[in-house]
This record gives sequence, C-alpha cells and structure tokens, in this order.
Amino acid sequence: MGSPGGESRGHCCEEHLYCCGAATEVLKFGVRDLRCSRSRHSAPCLLFLVIPGNPGMVGFYRTFMETLYQAFEGRYPVWAVSHAGHCVPPDTMDMLEGEHLQTGDVFGLQGQIEHKLAFLREHVPRDTRLVLIGHSIGCYIILDMMKREPRLQVLKSVLLFPTIERMAATPQGRLMTPVLCRLRYATYLPVFLLSLLPLGLKTSIVKFALRGLSSLDPKITNAAVRLLSVDCVANAMYMGSQEMVQVLERDSCTIGQNLDKLVFYYGATDHWCPVQYYQDIKRDFPDGNIQLCSRGFRHAFVLDSGREVAAMAAKWLRDDLQGL
Repeated sequence: MGSPGGESRGHCCEEHLYCCGAATEVLKFGVRDLRCSRSRHSAPCLLFLVIPGNPGMVGFYRTFMETLYQAFEGRYPVWAVSHAGHCVPPDTMDMLEGEHLQTGDVFGLQGQIEHKLAFLREHVPRDTRLVLIGHSIGCYIILDMMKREPRLQVLKSVLLFPTIERMAATPQGRLMTPVLCRLRYATYLPVFLLSLLPLGLKTSIVKFALRGLSSLDPKITNAAVRLLSVDCVANAMYMGSQEMVQVLERDSCTIGQNLDKLVFYYGATDHWCPVQYYQDIKRDFPDGNIQLCSRGFRHAFVLDSGREVAAMAAKWLRDDLQGL
C-alpha cells in the first residue's frame, strides 16, 4: 500500500479501493489523501490525474507519473486511477463489492466514465483544480467527463494519442473489432492457463514477448505480468468491444466549448488514430493546441517512452501552472 514516508520522499503509493462497487487501483505520487490534507490547511491547490488507456492498469504509467511529479519538484500530487476491474485486487478484496454494483454496467465504457466522476466526488475536494491527462480511450473519457460535469475545476486536459472518434474504422480497429466483439471469449482459456504459472515463469514469458523493444521500460514488466488475469483481460476486452461500437463521431461541441483547456498530441504512425484524424481536427479547430508527433513515439508510449512524453507534457503545462 506504499511506504509510510511516501509523501515526504515522493515515493509512490499503491492503493486498492471500491469505486462504484468495483475493485479499483490508484497509484499516487505525493499527497496520499487530499481530504485529510485539506483539514490540516496544507492541501495542494492542484491535482494531476491520469486516466489510462485500455487495458487501464495504472502500473504501466509509473515512469510517466514519476517523471511528471519530479518535473514540478513534487509541488503537485500526481495520481492515476485504473479502470474499474482492470487490476488484481489483494486477497482481502473481491473484484466486486457485494452482490450488486452501484453503477449498472461499470465495466462498460459509459460505466467507466461514471466511475471516474465517482472517484473524484469521493476522494478529491470539489474545489481542487485538476490537470487531467488522458491516454488513448482515456482521452474520450476525459472529454465526456468535462461534458457531464462542467463544474469540474479543470485547468488543463492533455490528450495523448487520443482515440476520440471512428475507432472501428482505423487500421487497428478493423483488425480488433471482430476479436473484441465476437471472439474475445476464445482468449479466456489461454489466459487462465497462463495465470496458473509460477510468477517467475510468467515474468519470463512477458519479457520474451516484449524482447523486440530495445528500450523497454523495466517498470512496466510487473504491470504486464498482472495483466495475465482472466478477470482483467475479460474486463478490458469487454470495455474494448464497447469502444468499437460507441466511439463514433468526434464530440466537436465539447471540444469547442473547452478548446483553451485542451492539448491534443497525435501520433504520426498511430494505427488507432490515423494522421487523417489529426488533419481533420486541425482543420476544424485551427486555433487549438493540436500537435503531431515528430519524435517517433508509439501509441503505447508507456512501453518505452514514458519519461520522454512526461517531460514533454510538463513543458506544455509549465506556463499554465505559473503562480499556483
């Protein structure tokens, strides 16, 4: 659950809790409880909150978050909240709290959006300013959060490799839609068999599978091993199946209403979000901060470029945080 002196030293803290009745993992750098800190009159005025892609295991973002936290010299806490059910809870917790969920379909895409809003209501004081950082489908979730709850004190939203429109029509979407929507159950047995293997052997398999990445971030290995869980895979694939049929037209209305708060960063070789999508949104919002990657970062940047992308995001945000 994190080291006792985590706040002062900036070490990360992992917590598991129930949100909307589903097991949720929260990774934290900096202040561990904003509500308690507020009662001591020492709460930070701003929180960085990372909304992951899919699979939404926060362990993949450890290096990215640590770099971001250090870039601002630990002045602001940096948290990430997993998607509901995209974690391996401790033995003392089940994946679901009791028999009934507080949100009807918390593992689906719409339920995941409500899950993030519920987390903010339950764990973050209402007047806390927010820097929201989304990756992939996390960008879609952030835009919908801003639409559903306009009272959120959002200072800036950084949308990295945003899958916010026409997902099924992308090269990767055309490949994955049949798998996610019709064939996903066929993957559960192999994953179950892998989950029975000893930890050391699972770790070796993950390292072998990722051997092609010459600059692989070693900190993501543990998260990848945890992903070898039937519950995690089932919940991630179920959410993915809904992404294919629900992420259709870009929400230009919400973007237009919040354009000054948004930073978009598109990949130049992103099979989940073709360059044409960047060109389209750049044409429709010429005054927006909409950038195309020139550094060769992959869509799954956390695998090998978390540090570089975090440093880049910190540079974008520095002016907005002046005087806070």
